[in-house]
Amino acid sequence: MKLKFNLKYFLLTIFIFLIEVLIATKLEDIFFVRAYLGDVIVVMLLYTFVRSFVTMNNEKLILGIFAFSCLVELAQYFNIAEKLGFRPGSLMYIVIGNSFSWIDILCYAAGCLLLFFWVKLNPEKPITG
Repeated sequence: MKLKFNLKYFLLTIFIFLIEVLIATKLEDIFFVRAYLGDVIVVMLLYTFVRSFVTMNNEKLILGIFAFSCLVELAQYFNIAEKLGFRPGSLMYIVIGNSFSWIDILCYAAGCLLLFFWVKLNPEKPITG
């Protein structure tokens, strides 16, 4: 693992974040997008965010993101947002989430698989010089 800022991934992070905000605020009436696509995309957001600042093994990063996503989902089972004192509707309450779902975990897995295949099909060229 090496610290290194990557503008390409940072800009992708901003773009994906804006898509997530759009899904959460404007596309809430389209059930499939709000319920599933947002969870598939959120792991991509985490991936590009980490890659904005760190160069590391892609497979380990994707596996770590999946594990982190599952832990957050498990925390939702125990209503962690409420236990931490966040009020329903607050930003942190929304970020952490408020309901456990096995389907969300499947969506995270789908997003991680898409990331894995993307990384395998588009290997980065080594930096020389």
